[in-house]
Amino acid sequence: MGRSAVLLGSRRKRLLVSFDGFRWNYDQDVNTPHLDAMAREGVKARYMTPAPLPPTGKYIENHGVVHNMYYNTTSRVKLPYHATLGITEWWDNGSVPIWITAQRQVMLPQPHRLFLLPRGNVTYQGAAVTLSQKEGVLHNYKNETEWRVNVDTVMQWLTKEDLDLVTLYFGEPDSTGHKYGPESQQRKQVVEQSIRSNHLSSVLSLIVTSDHGMTTVNKKASDLIEFHKFPTFTFRDIEFELLDYGPNGMLVPKAGILEKVYSALKHTHPRLHVYKKESFPVSFHYANNPRVTPLLMYSDPGYIIHGRINVQFNNGEHGFDNRHMDMKTIFRAVGPSFKMGLEVEPFESIHVYKLMCHLLGIVPEPNDRHLSTLLPMLRSGSALLPSSQPLLVMGLLGAVILLAKVA
Repeated sequence: MGRSAVLLGSRRKRLLVSFDGFRWNYDQDVNTPHLDAMAREGVKARYMTPAPLPPTGKYIENHGVVHNMYYNTTSRVKLPYHATLGITEWWDNGSVPIWITAQRQVMLPQPHRLFLLPRGNVTYQGAAVTLSQKEGVLHNYKNETEWRVNVDTVMQWLTKEDLDLVTLYFGEPDSTGHKYGPESQQRKQVVEQSIRSNHLSSVLSLIVTSDHGMTTVNKKASDLIEFHKFPTFTFRDIEFELLDYGPNGMLVPKAGILEKVYSALKHTHPRLHVYKKESFPVSFHYANNPRVTPLLMYSDPGYIIHGRINVQFNNGEHGFDNRHMDMKTIFRAVGPSFKMGLEVEPFESIHVYKLMCHLLGIVPEPNDRHLSTLLPMLRSGSALLPSSQPLLVMGLLGAVILLAKVA
């Protein structure tokens, strides 16, 4: 693997890798020597606050991907997560992810490829990547053999095929965190395994981050948020519902009774926060989009929203208010573009889009943030000098936004 890395050309090369659900402190109770070395030799953030994906540099209400699953409130159609990954109209909302921007600009005519990337099989404004591999419905994210094969394939693309931009996705430690809970021994083991098993060469420049954290689910019967047990609420008043997807929910009341439904729900549970669309907290950067329903809600960390029946039994969950520490993620960066031994204050992951454009030497699409936040971590001239090593970015491309992924 070391020899393969040396073969990489002098053009800027970027490999984006996602470790799904890597909470900011997952490296503190297990042995992660590679992350520790990155902190010593490069840049480390105390933690990073997750922002919406895909990586367009925009908040949810501006890029329009407001949920993990496709839905239509008029037809009442709802599609599961894996089916949604192939619905172009859900993802293509006038914003394009960084890999499409890169293809359109200086990196052409070099081909760009995506490997095992969620949403990699859809087009944006008619543009598609050269190659993408879809996840199967029952895809096993814990297959260590597959991890090794995938990394070998990516290294071939970067070396023998001399590609400029490749992305790679790992579904762990998210799946284990959902099943066993974020404090479980199983989760601790898979974090070590995830870092160790990717066996990406130490000569690569790296950015390691993730899409969200994970918190333990409260399963005490008296604390459950169960819509089917609320005495003042009835589903007969509802035209469309989107519940049972973690800590978030949406409702379309029947005509003329929005106020009735809102009044019935707003004080039903101390851990449930129900809003009319126009009153939803602006700080979430979420509600100002036509896809968002007239009533929406979220629950406190650790509390899951159950609809008509209880169908969620995860021990760990995400998608809660990203101000909560369990939702924070990691950020490490090391390589020729980054300063050494620097610890920076926390920042939002939405800034990383501008950082990537800067490092790739491309002009970013219109976006909601600016590069100045992350410039202090870069060496002088970092975007102007061609690197003799590829940049490896772990974690911009995991599961979706504020809303919980269907595990």
